Amino acid sequence: MKPLQLLGIAGLLLLVSIADIQGASFQSPLSGQFVEVTGVVTAVDRYGAWIQDERSDDPRVSSGLRLYGTLAAKQTKVGELVTVSGRVAEYRSKDNDLFLTELDYLSSLTTMSTGNTVEPLVLGVDRTPPRNQLSSLDGGRDGWLSLPNNVTLLESVNSTLRPEEFGLDFWESLEGQLVTVPLPTAANFPDWFGSVWVYGDWPVSGKNEHGGLTILSGSDTPPPAHPEAILIGRPLDGTHNPKVAMGMKLTNITGVVTYQFGNYYILPLTAPEILDLPNADVQPSTLDTSVHACQLRIGDYNVENMGPHSHHIPRIAAHIADYLHTPDIVFVQEIEDDSGSRNNGVVSANRTLKALADAIKKASGGVHYEFADVEPEDNKDGGIPGGNIRVAYLWRPERVSLLPAVRGSATAATQAMADEEGNVELSYNPGRINPLHSAWEEARKPLAAAWQTASGERFYTVNVHFSSKRDSSSAQGDARPPVNGHAERRLSQANVTAVSVVVPVIVIVAGDMNEYLVTRAVLGPLESLLHDANVVAGVPPAERYTYAYDQHAQEIDHVFVSGAIAGRAGSAWMGSARAVEVEHVHVNTWAAHIGERASDHDPTVVRLWVCDPKTPKTGECS
Repeated sequence: MKPLQLLGIAGLLLLVSIADIQGASFQSPLSGQFVEVTGVVTAVDRYGAWIQDERSDDPRVSSGLRLYGTLAAKQTKVGELVTVSGRVAEYRSKDNDLFLTELDYLSSLTTMSTGNTVEPLVLGVDRTPPRNQLSSLDGGRDGWLSLPNNVTLLESVNSTLRPEEFGLDFWESLEGQLVTVPLPTAANFPDWFGSVWVYGDWPVSGKNEHGGLTILSGSDTPPPAHPEAILIGRPLDGTHNPKVAMGMKLTNITGVVTYQFGNYYILPLTAPEILDLPNADVQPSTLDTSVHACQLRIGDYNVENMGPHSHHIPRIAAHIADYLHTPDIVFVQEIEDDSGSRNNGVVSANRTLKALADAIKKASGGVHYEFADVEPEDNKDGGIPGGNIRVAYLWRPERVSLLPAVRGSATAATQAMADEEGNVELSYNPGRINPLHSAWEEARKPLAAAWQTASGERFYTVNVHFSSKRDSSSAQGDARPPVNGHAERRLSQANVTAVSVVVPVIVIVAGDMNEYLVTRAVLGPLESLLHDANVVAGVPPAERYTYAYDQHAQEIDHVFVSGAIAGRAGSAWMGSARAVEVEHVHVNTWAAHIGERASDHDPTVVRLWVCDPKTPKTGECS
């Protein structure tokens, strides 16, 4: 229907419906126009109100609208049918936000009747969020994780919505509407502001056994971005959202759809309550023994800014002792120097590592670990200023030993060399990989180490901690594909690390890579050279996670093994067992609340064979 024109205070007013204002695209076709519109008030906050008209037959067009201004905030009540005049505006608080269509410069508001009701749209029944992709503009093999980033601005394109296919289009088509999320499940802990990511009683992708949504890997299709999850913001009645954790079941949530702080939200009319708790009883790893000197257990753990006096040392030690069963070698990341986060020029971490080793000995009843790292240059490896975080190794000397060599320095590059029999030596042991390369500017340098088993077999390892995703844009923002902060640097780091690997020998590359395996444009250099231990071990794709952020359970800590390990099978010792076994121990992502975590990462334990046994089986190695 063509809008009617009326003469009002602001000049010529268009008499329109909410559907006319919202239109079928991201931005209103009436943006900047002064209009008069009628609708039932569904919610009120201190900044304004929301009104809704009869539901549109066009799924692309929302029937809800935000009214911004004190006139709406002070002179409306839920259930009133109001006629209001003002300007159609597209608002965003930051450049990368999407626009929120609203009515501002309110000039008049008339209550036509009271006691009206609006039935909320029931998600999963009336409309179901699409799975997998956020936007048609996220081109490339890796979808929303494709490189290069920020190729297109969604609001500049302002395309017609395709809500059945893409998540941003779906939530935009409901902007301002009253909706209900039936049987919501929390996907993660609350954020700093108490907002909670949930999904309702509808199909989702990557659901893991604990109720989280895992970014799936192992497919030729773009990885899912989980647009079927939605943020639940601050309740409009002043109540508070519960302190949730992954997998918690909540009561139904009814609220209005809006866009703020870089994401689509539902602002609930009142806070939900917790209905059911997931089982938070984390089981220790079953990979608790080794049957031969050739079979080793490797642990990997980002211990989150650990200094010599960190309060979480005993808990990390208990995890290593009780849940990982004191692996033969432990790769650790984020070890701070001996003064912790004080910015005083100290770079040694001997006290920090000794504190951790002593705590593990106490927690385990006597298991002794030796340790090694290479001191960085002061404030050259990123992280908290003065913390000088680095990667390091702990190992059990009765099971493995470092090959004798000179220990490297902050700027000395170690070189891997293999003899005719495939044995490896390092020019510095342990030593840093190409530490002066530009890839490692303000980043942790990888630490390579050459080892010998108790039976004399050799192998080597690389412990990594790639650059963080700092400076990423919101996945639901204007930039398409979203900015994956420092992805190009991580690609360079993966390349430098891959070049250092001597393929024919036995090598294990592990650590915090700050990237998903499905971001193939970044981790491709390692994946093309080595084997993902999860794949070799047959870990179900939905259970491959060590971290939770936003609505995603994700694996950013990885273990890669060379073909000499991945292809090792058929030994009488191994029977039908896999050459590699992997377990991610969810002591932190399954915590009852965020304050119970010892680290923001989960540890991983891997059991593998680094050589072929040459003697009969004589018993287990604990």
